[in-house]
Amino acid sequence: MKTRILFTIVLLFHSLAYASDSLKVDSLKPRLIAASPSKNVRNVNGVLFKYYDEEDHFKPKKVNGLGMGFNFLGIFLPPLMLFNLQLPDSNDYVVVPREKMNMINGLQLSLINMEPTVTNGLEINVSSNINTYAVTNGVAVSPFFNLHHEMKGVSVAPLANIGKKCRGIQIGLYNKCDDFRGVQIGGWNENGKRKLPLINWNFKKQKVNKK
Repeated sequence: MKTRILFTIVLLFHSLAYASDSLKVDSLKPRLIAASPSKNVRNVNGVLFKYYDEEDHFKPKKVNGLGMGFNFLGIFLPPLMLFNLQLPDSNDYVVVPREKMNMINGLQLSLINMEPTVTNGLEINVSSNINTYAVTNGVAVSPFFNLHHEMKGVSVAPLANIGKKCRGIQIGLYNKCDDFRGVQIGGWNENGKRKLPLINWNFKKQKVNKK
């Protein structure tokens, strides 16, 4: 009897160890549904649920489908950000390599995004991208404001669209981009070439003042 119990315990521990090793080996295999933060999530072909953003030990993920973020700071930040609505100073403007950023091919739907992310498709954030390097290729929509370091496509927000390098269209009450090519439509528009109300544009390559 004791021998059987001991044998069963050994088999159980062996099975758990094997399962643990399998998880490590399969950590790069795509998941259909996954949660983050997680040590074993790298690729998702489906839906990724982020229940908070990784700021200290960030590990980039690739999502082909839907990335959903539920960081509830996104509900409270918009009123505070209105008093200091800007990207980091140009002296702190450091380009993050793509391999060190989240890659979302599809839809990013979040209350707030605080992880370096490339979105290829549609981005909808309540408080946009706060204190992080953000790149969007497609359409960005926010009920308050959009903040991007790089934007190719259309950026729409009732209050403001702020960017460093933009190619496409900005639509909002206030639009600003340092390195801009395209059309800005809003109450007040600023780019590296001129400042104008209602509509502004630039289709030529420009030199950005980095002072």
